[in-house]
Amino acid sequence: MTFSFPIGRLALLFGLLGFAGITHAQALIETAETVPATNQWLQPGDQLQVRLKGRPGQRVTFLKGLPMTELAPTLTKGQRGIYQGMYVVQPGDTLQNRPILFQVMRNDTVALASAFSKSRVRFLSPNMPQLALTKGSLAYLNYGLGEDRLGGAKMGYVDSAVVLHVTGLVGSQYRVRLAQNQQAWVPQDVVRLLPPGGFVPASLTGSWSVYGDSLYDYVQVPLEARLPYRSQLLTNPTRLVVDVFGATSNTNWITQRDGLRELGDVYYEQPQPDIVRLVLPLRHAQAWGYSIDYKGNTLRIRVKRPPAKLRLQGLVIGLDAGHGGDNIGATSASGSQEKVLTLAIAQKLRQELEKAGAKVLMTREADVSVENGSRVLRMRQLNPDLLLSIHVNSSGSASVQGTSTYYRYVAFRPLALAIYEQVRKTGLKGFGNVGSFNFNLSGPTEYPNALIETAFVSNPEDEKRLIDPAFQQQLAERIKDGVEDFLKSTRAKGPRGWLLQEPAGN
Repeated sequence: MTFSFPIGRLALLFGLLGFAGITHAQALIETAETVPATNQWLQPGDQLQVRLKGRPGQRVTFLKGLPMTELAPTLTKGQRGIYQGMYVVQPGDTLQNRPILFQVMRNDTVALASAFSKSRVRFLSPNMPQLALTKGSLAYLNYGLGEDRLGGAKMGYVDSAVVLHVTGLVGSQYRVRLAQNQQAWVPQDVVRLLPPGGFVPASLTGSWSVYGDSLYDYVQVPLEARLPYRSQLLTNPTRLVVDVFGATSNTNWITQRDGLRELGDVYYEQPQPDIVRLVLPLRHAQAWGYSIDYKGNTLRIRVKRPPAKLRLQGLVIGLDAGHGGDNIGATSASGSQEKVLTLAIAQKLRQELEKAGAKVLMTREADVSVENGSRVLRMRQLNPDLLLSIHVNSSGSASVQGTSTYYRYVAFRPLALAIYEQVRKTGLKGFGNVGSFNFNLSGPTEYPNALIETAFVSNPEDEKRLIDPAFQQQLAERIKDGVEDFLKSTRAKGPRGWLLQEPAGN
């Protein structure tokens, strides 16, 4: 079955309806839209879902005569005249970014009213794949279409110019096929569509090179295209796992050269025909970060080593004072502003860290606007040993109070937990140590990081503490103590998690 609505036919239909026809259509059709009510690209096997609200007892169709069903009032909270329809896209169907036509029919051939969806729909042809390239320094993949104030749940960042096979669109996100039975979503603004006619990206892997220099350990895997990937930093035992989608192994040897200090005996698996899994065991229980990019079509993984001395003396710490400038953040009923409080606490924390011998790199040092993306890029460039982001919390209920810390990756949990336990010693109630936190500053994998929601500015008791310079100083000291506890516990763990006796006097 083919669906095609030329522009000329649409204009003719609107012209024939005229003003009276449109008024009549509005009387019979209140609303008519796709579900979801946004632009969509669909491929064979996908479902086109539609909904119409009109008069009860009508004969309603969509596309070219496909029937819609009037729902029972028990399914619509008592409303009548709600119609739904669904069509499974078939191979050979064509629809080129057109609105969906809805009609109320008198009989098989005479329409009483017609309406078009505001959104447009395109049917993709499997015989002409739609490809795209990632662009920019912060391209990323999402697991699904869910959204909240932090955005969709992110699968992870990917390098620029990675080739993606686009299989659908909903609103502002493209669906991409990663491998058989695996997909992701990518925002439109981080990709560039390619002209039709390309091949779906796939590659055999070449033989690996594993080596180290004075700063990092590296893994390089030659590919024939810049394929998408997903990484996970796992614990017990500590290891980095990277899935390369669209890849099949032709790796016949892995050369591990001199100079390695963090990587153990690396290897690969082929969990399914179009996924190569790189497994990179780490020698220390605490991971200190990694990055993934491409050099040409060679996938490069750069693994960070632990600092030479696990002490504040000489450590490089990134420090982020949340919000700033026109981004005020949370505001209390009495007018206390998050951007002011975070900067005050961060400046005091900076002094404490520098007194202990650390080097501190700030994302902002004054009341200025700095986009979160710019903060991430700046920290990536400066490459600290770890990052701390300072915020104050807020709730719709003034009774909610307490301190909390946040991390995204389980390997970075110890840093957040150590700080949480120290900040609790200020007398603040505990709100929790929260994992898998989908915040911009928690997203980078290059260094351990933690976000500290010091207290609730929306709670009068917490606010009274937050605005007190003496309490701000106490918070700074406790956060610094939490970092020291993290370093001490890390020192106590040798390679592969074996506990070492702490040297006397430390």
